[in-house]
Amino acid sequence: VIAQGCHASVAVMQKYRDDERVKAYVDDINSMHKVVLETKNEASLLKMAENLKQNNIPYYLWTEQPENIPTCLATVPVVRSDLGDALKKCSLMR
Repeated sequence: VIAQGCHASVAVMQKYRDDERVKAYVDDINSMHKVVLETKNEASLLKMAENLKQNNIPYYLWTEQPENIPTCLATVPVVRSDLGDALKKCSLMR
């Protein structure tokens, strides 16, 4: 899970490298903040991806290969208030 999260976070930063939120985030590397959330299953992960898409929040859905199984997603750096209800069904991963 950790490796897949790392893959997704690097992928979203590369894919959206010209986004102003990404630029600001990497310009201040000593203040980077991440939140890791969890969801119940693949169906709920895909639902979260759809919610993010509907809310125009850039994300990257990591699909593990060769199994072709979606395992995690990462968003561009975003403040919680901008997420709205997109990830409301998630809980903090402990």
